[in-house]
Amino acid sequence: MKILQVDDTMSMKRSVDNGTGEQRNSVIDILQKVKDSGDQALHHFTLRFDGVRLENLRVTEAEIEEAFTKIDSEMIEIIEEAANHIDDFHRMQKRESWFKTLDNGTLLGQKMTPLDSVGVYVPGGTAAYPSSVLMNVLPAKVAGVKRIVMVSPPNKEGKIPAGVLVAAKVAGVEEIFKVGGAQAIAAMAYGTESIKAVDKIVGPGNIYVALAKREVFGDVDIDMIAGPSEIVVLADESASPVEVAADLLSQAEHDENASAVVVTTSEGLAGEISSEVDRQLADLPRRDIAQKSIEQFGAIYVVKELVDAIEVVNQLAPEHLEVLTADPMVVMAKIRHAGAIFLGRYSSEPVGDYFAGPNHVLPTNGTARFSSPLNVDDFMKKSSIISYSEEALEQNYKKIAALARLEGLEAHARAVEVRFKKD
Repeated sequence: MKILQVDDTMSMKRSVDNGTGEQRNSVIDILQKVKDSGDQALHHFTLRFDGVRLENLRVTEAEIEEAFTKIDSEMIEIIEEAANHIDDFHRMQKRESWFKTLDNGTLLGQKMTPLDSVGVYVPGGTAAYPSSVLMNVLPAKVAGVKRIVMVSPPNKEGKIPAGVLVAAKVAGVEEIFKVGGAQAIAAMAYGTESIKAVDKIVGPGNIYVALAKREVFGDVDIDMIAGPSEIVVLADESASPVEVAADLLSQAEHDENASAVVVTTSEGLAGEISSEVDRQLADLPRRDIAQKSIEQFGAIYVVKELVDAIEVVNQLAPEHLEVLTADPMVVMAKIRHAGAIFLGRYSSEPVGDYFAGPNHVLPTNGTARFSSPLNVDDFMKKSSIISYSEEALEQNYKKIAALARLEGLEAHARAVEVRFKKD
């Protein structure tokens, strides 16, 4: 790994993949065809892109039961336990409506209302992501969303991976469809004969899925356009180079564009980590991917003092931050920008990916400066409540009218004044 000084270029921000003109045009064409032809277009694109002709787009109860026979009971229990942890964590986030009454009879408040429906996209193909199901579905369930639709591309046998179906059943999803790509986003945004439109779409996907989400935003809400995964490890001389290297590679194996960075106060540790990364890469099953990630976007920054390391981390605003220092709680209090913060050697990043409970859908590409992990609020709306009494309006209508006229809005002013006209 490259060992750099703090005055070298520091950034986790990479160019956002906006797709080629051909890709964008293809997505726009797919969206329009699904909008015009509904299920017929979904069947057409599923055959074209996934290579399978489906009789039914919707997953049946028989297919879900079959999935449970393919996953051993111990793994089902693990999925259930992970779901319980995720559910418990997100229940702590839920906010209730509130109201405040003033002496003059004014009632003010905020009404919390769950979205009516949410669509969850789960990537498919050669991989299976049960954890993505749990992380996207369960906050919506906690929020009180009544209708959750899940879509995922089928394999060549016309199936969704068993682990994904088991996770969906555990999470309480009742509508599951075998459709992927931009056409799945179109179906959830505009509706077809089989798939009724939703109000919000969440979940990761390839460039075509990302471009489709951008195009439909406004017709529906979306969660985010996530970039490649990234990790920063803030470490002092107390950290283990073996453990730091393992944690870096846990992110590097995601994607050739993933970023794995160390910020350390120890030059000796920096050298040991670099050597250890090379050693562990040797027998990693996804070595080619991880190695390209490390070569392109991996780095070790050496700083003089811990305060400098903290400032570097805040500048990077990483998706995942591990704090491997003598007193991680003290460091955590000074971190302003990070999607998720993992404290101490026993809080390796995969703990958060799968099991601890906090959401693993996190802001990437430096957007932790202003955004947050996927959470219960993402599946709720807030309505302001205003109820003025006669006394309250009489006390304030002249002030309201004055502000309206300051803005040149005479009708606004008259709307409050008319209530106190003597005639």
